[in-house]
Amino acid sequence: MLIIDKITKRIQSRLLLDAFALTVAPGELVAVVGESGAGKSTLLNITAGLEPCDSGAVLLEGESLWGLDDDQRTLLRRRRIGFVFQAFHILPYLTVAQNIELPLRLLAWPRGERALRLTQMLEAVGLAGRAAAWPRELSGGELQRVAIARALAHRPRLVLADEPTGNLDALTAGEILALLVREIRRNGAAGLMVTHSEQAAARCDRVVHLTPAPGAAGAGPESGELPGACATAR
Repeated sequence: MLIIDKITKRIQSRLLLDAFALTVAPGELVAVVGESGAGKSTLLNITAGLEPCDSGAVLLEGESLWGLDDDQRTLLRRRRIGFVFQAFHILPYLTVAQNIELPLRLLAWPRGERALRLTQMLEAVGLAGRAAAWPRELSGGELQRVAIARALAHRPRLVLADEPTGNLDALTAGEILALLVREIRRNGAAGLMVTHSEQAAARCDRVVHLTPAPGAAGAGPESGELPGACATAR
């Protein structure tokens, strides 16, 4: 479903990702963990086609994101990718319901199907009574749940999540993770989640560890480490 093929990314003179490669099967959720600065969020942005890599490729269902122009990539994201941003990116001038329904409107879903899916997602994230609320009236945890519902509403083929449980209590976090897993399994999607939570990572099918660039000292063939970010999976 998802192939990340040896992507390399430099930020100024720093090698952040060094020939990083990963495949994610349909229905699989993979956690990416690592220290701050290891390149986790950058990896998600490149995988979503939001930030270019210096070399390598990202393929979703066999189609290369970076082989498309900007307009084509935007359409692919709209149709096939759901992204849960760490900063939420909830639109302040839309209600909870309107934020969640937005991707369905952009994809021109019929009104009846939009209404049914909206009801399903509001109930799934525990916000059925908050549909008419404005973002300014919500807590951080509620904003997180709106972001997750919006990302999953159009049944994307690829789900990307940056710390999706970071603002949630343990009980709600467990429910949200169960929702992510259920939707990914049900739709045969690929899931990639960045998290610092061991509990969240434990709910995933695999865990990939990103190691930050060690610098010149100790790096190289003799140390067994590559400069930049390396990945090991368990």
